[in-house]
Amino acid sequence: MSLSVFFSPIVAKELLPDEGFLRSQFGNVLRIYDNQFPSWDKDDKPQLAIIGVEEDRAAVNNQGCAKSPDAIRKHLYKLYQGDYAINAVDLGNVKAGATLKDTYAALKAIVEELIAEEIIPIIIGGGHDLTYAQYLGYQSMGQKVELAVIDARFDLNQESSEQVALDSRSYLNHIILHEPDYLFNLNNIAYQTYLVSKESLSMYDKLFFNATRVGAIAGRMDQSEPLVRAADMVSFDIGAIRSSDASGNANAMPNGLYGDEACQIARYAGMSDKCSSIGFYEFNPDYDPMQQTAMLVSQMIWCFIDGFYNRKQDTPLLPKSSYIIYRTTLENEDHELVFVKSKKSDRWWMQVPYFGSRSVNERYHLVPCRYEDYQLAVTGEMPDLWWRTHQKLQ
Repeated sequence: MSLSVFFSPIVAKELLPDEGFLRSQFGNVLRIYDNQFPSWDKDDKPQLAIIGVEEDRAAVNNQGCAKSPDAIRKHLYKLYQGDYAINAVDLGNVKAGATLKDTYAALKAIVEELIAEEIIPIIIGGGHDLTYAQYLGYQSMGQKVELAVIDARFDLNQESSEQVALDSRSYLNHIILHEPDYLFNLNNIAYQTYLVSKESLSMYDKLFFNATRVGAIAGRMDQSEPLVRAADMVSFDIGAIRSSDASGNANAMPNGLYGDEACQIARYAGMSDKCSSIGFYEFNPDYDPMQQTAMLVSQMIWCFIDGFYNRKQDTPLLPKSSYIIYRTTLENEDHELVFVKSKKSDRWWMQVPYFGSRSVNERYHLVPCRYEDYQLAVTGEMPDLWWRTHQKLQ
């Protein structure tokens, strides 16, 4: 099936500035679906694909975010590419289906097809519930998936014991309970404690998921880098950014990430060799009269693209000569902890061994970590990330 059946073209003349686009601006270097749907073969296959999704029926208290794709493109197209040649397409917009399920099915099929072709989808929503469709696009891969969600809340509904309706505040219920289960780990980054129930925190703890408060990374964005680097897919709720920097959201909060911090996280995602899709959700142009939020999201997308073209291709351990291996033992433990450092990027991983018969071909699972985790192990303490990962490998 051709992807063109899912998309409507962009009205390019509405996004074209009076002076036109200059040679190195995105509006000139992207292959854009305006008159003819972009096509490619294996020799000119794009590396990145921008997808707008005009769906907000399940965006709780934020109807209007379906209009975000073109509002963001207006500013994205004016940005200049970096010192690299961009090979990317803008496939246009996915119109809302007759039902929400139709929209989810369309986005699932698109993500699935692009990932199979090793093209990274950059999704511009739409409600945060579209993360569920983004996740479904990985089902046919036949492997476990790690998800990073940047959000001020946990989008879980634990008030009802029955199956809850899928919306932007409950899509994680559907991801966690989805069958077949291919979710290996969930990292919730930049949550605000007073917006999260103790029951949700307890559930994360029982499932050995990772949750990082916004205060824990404020002024220390490098703390979030390993969490983002571990993810196969990234989902960014614009509501995680404080309202002074991103007012374009009906649920905007006075606290949260700063705009430059959001851009840094997006760049971390782009630089991750593992990240194969990213979505930016919940931006609502109706609450953005000065277009400040549209500019910020366009810059976040630019940062992701810039990160992609600065990937180090250093996912361990090939060749082994490019890495330094560190070994340490803990008191009263009969096995050693092994850490790996890339000579190319100075990034760290730790090896978490498999036990039992769960893995026949692999002896360990590599987990992105920080230098501080190694320092903690040297002092004789078990890094929490190692223990949580080990529990999931049982």
